[in-house]
Amino acid sequence: MDQDSAAAAFAALSREPIRTGTDYIDSLRGRKLRVYLMGDAVVEPVDHPIIRPSINAVAETYDLAIENPEVASVMSPLTGERINRFLHIATSPTELVMQNKMQRRLGQLTGTCFQRCVGMDALNALHSVTYDLDQKYGTGYHSRFNAFLGRIQRENVVIGGAMTDVKGDRGKSPSEQADPDLFVRVTKRTKQGVYISGAKAHQTGCLNSHWLIVMPTMRLDVGDKDYAIVGAVPVDAEGITYIYGRQSCDTRSAEDGSIDAGNARFSGQEAMIVFEDVFVPLEHVFMDGEVEFASSLVERFTCYHRRSYVCKTGVGDVLIGAAATIADYNGVERASHIRDKLVEMTHLNETIYGAGIAASHQGTGMKSGACLPDEMLANVCKHHVTRLPYEIGRLAQDLAGGLMVTLPSERELRHETIGPIIEKYLKGRPEIATEDRIRILRLLENMTLGRNAVGYLTESMHGAGSPQAQRIQIARSMQIEFKKELAKSLAGISSASLAEIENDLSTYMARVFAPVRN
Repeated sequence: MDQDSAAAAFAALSREPIRTGTDYIDSLRGRKLRVYLMGDAVVEPVDHPIIRPSINAVAETYDLAIENPEVASVMSPLTGERINRFLHIATSPTELVMQNKMQRRLGQLTGTCFQRCVGMDALNALHSVTYDLDQKYGTGYHSRFNAFLGRIQRENVVIGGAMTDVKGDRGKSPSEQADPDLFVRVTKRTKQGVYISGAKAHQTGCLNSHWLIVMPTMRLDVGDKDYAIVGAVPVDAEGITYIYGRQSCDTRSAEDGSIDAGNARFSGQEAMIVFEDVFVPLEHVFMDGEVEFASSLVERFTCYHRRSYVCKTGVGDVLIGAAATIADYNGVERASHIRDKLVEMTHLNETIYGAGIAASHQGTGMKSGACLPDEMLANVCKHHVTRLPYEIGRLAQDLAGGLMVTLPSERELRHETIGPIIEKYLKGRPEIATEDRIRILRLLENMTLGRNAVGYLTESMHGAGSPQAQRIQIARSMQIEFKKELAKSLAGISSASLAEIENDLSTYMARVFAPVRN
């Protein structure tokens, strides 16, 4: 495609606003996507049985905005209209907290990853980074970004973030790789825009988005200028290929029946995105070559995104409920050790939520007007998420019992000969239907071993950075010299002068005792 044709195709993307979940699903039909799943080209992703549950999860983000507008929508200063909260730039701690409340509620409704937090956090990070770029270099990135933001708010579309590169040799920078495409890079610059090539790995909800925001994945050096690219591209832009990721037990979604899938309606989605000379018009380029700002973007994005993992507490609510239900169906709900395990699961779940909410509550204003969560507490929140869901899952499996992983299939349950035997021997409490007992066990399996364990466990480990990434940021922010001086002072040890710890003291006071803005 030549540049004029590409620019015309971008301009033609304007659409009527999407309002309901049904509208959203309809908006995904008929796109010319190049998608491969298990070796086959997918003609219409919306109708593919393995893909459709992930689409249903995103649709819930639209319906929640209608059913509970205070939680999932907000007035936009750009359009003057009420918009979906996922497309809003948070300008106060209160708005950051409301993002968290929306995320928890959607986790409760879907029991899985609803795939829109990456886009929301990318937009919020870019708002301040593009502003800072303009302040330093006199570029027009911020005005471009705001024009794009106003458009997507009016159209009410889904934004996907594309940050994680495939990385190749982790011991080398992007420009040092044997294959330059192992990090997404600019291959050509023209007066109309840039062309990019490379690949992004395990990208959440990418097929279910309307636009992708491509961002660098790490700090960059002077030689990495071609990799310092941020731009927005339509999901169906020419030159993009999607290779769908396998999930544990994913083919159960393609089987007849609704029991064995565990959560037949909802799932998450990850895919590899391959870019082959994909055109990004100048008006959708928000960084190009400013390598020193790549680290600012990554750090701000991860700050937003790590406290966004309070979404896992909504999923945790479902898992706790499932564990309590199977104990009830088994007739042991009054046993003290059962209650104690449910209390421990709740305690761990609320520990995650408390850290995330606190990070939002202690957010601070940026020069652009956006509000950034507290970096220390955001990293503490995500570090909890790398550990505590595994323990919650272990306790859920403990309460479920071994039947969770030895159940016969739904086909046996429906079989005219075998079905009555299963009904008889897999009965728990007499008044509880055997099928209901099987269904809750399959849900527990789904969330701790199956498709939705991807989002609840492994994604909790590696999403928004693996555990060591949070430990590095915590180490950078822990102000150990300041804390040593506090101890020395109380112990009567000769202490450093105030000037020597003034930076640590002022940073601490600003972070912890800053006035809360609504």
